[in-house]
Amino acid sequence: MAPSGSRSIKRSCQTVLYWIPVIFITIIVAWSYYAYVVQLCIESIDNIGEKIVYLLAYHFHLSYSDKELLEREDRGESQQEILRRLAKDLPIYTRTMSGAIRFCDRCQLVKPDRCHHCSVCDKCILKMDHHCPWVNNCVGFSNYKFFMLFLAYSLLYCLFITATDLQYFIKFWIDGLPDSQAKFHIMFLFFAASMFSVSLASLFVYHCWLVCKNRSTLEAFRAPPFRHGADKNGFSLGLSKNFRQVFGDEIRYWPLPVFSSVGESHQFPIKTLRESQSRLLNSAPSWTENGAAEDKERLGEGSTI
Repeated sequence: MAPSGSRSIKRSCQTVLYWIPVIFITIIVAWSYYAYVVQLCIESIDNIGEKIVYLLAYHFHLSYSDKELLEREDRGESQQEILRRLAKDLPIYTRTMSGAIRFCDRCQLVKPDRCHHCSVCDKCILKMDHHCPWVNNCVGFSNYKFFMLFLAYSLLYCLFITATDLQYFIKFWIDGLPDSQAKFHIMFLFFAASMFSVSLASLFVYHCWLVCKNRSTLEAFRAPPFRHGADKNGFSLGLSKNFRQVFGDEIRYWPLPVFSSVGESHQFPIKTLRESQSRLLNSAPSWTENGAAEDKERLGEGSTI
């Protein structure tokens, strides 16, 4: 009982720690709202037209949704051989580094391509990109587009605050602002927005690059191993198709927080026809096929002579 109780306490403490970054971001966003709307727009800006434009532009926002999980399945030891035989017919093209079937011991299931187990969520995530500590959530197939929009609109939010706060930040240093607490909010607001702009811009550009390559963050660090070997561009279909894999075919839905990604979450097109036909666990190994082909060539050469 004691070990079980200690594990439960440890898990509870970890859960609390995982939510600390979320609380921090929530506090920063709440403070930035107060500092920008109240202290800057209402208290410090005298021009009514400028005040209205800033407030209207500021209050335009979009949101994003939850992740999609690959739920657990209970499988007994007697089912392992059946599972191995069934895997021949599954649309699975990737393997482990040793060439074995990708199987999750924690969830007791065969992993689809691009699926990974998240140790924080303790679940397998379809097309997992990463676990984001700032929202305490996994980024995967069903919310990657929303994550990209989250980065884009957060970046625009910070750039908007930086741009509109700049002139009042300059006035702070030349004593052009009234001597009140608003001036300190304006100063820290500019610093916070500027720092977050740089961080978000770096992250957004990196993920734009990943979208263009049709890679996840995990695949960027370690190329997915296929039957023929590891290939970092194994899922790349070209710039246009790669982009549409995430944002969809309907242009009108690209900037909107609605799901429009292409695919079935567990099966993805791969680069070439040869690779797409090379499924795991074919009845005849590739070296046998190659060997048979070489034998035929030798026989052909012999008959010619």
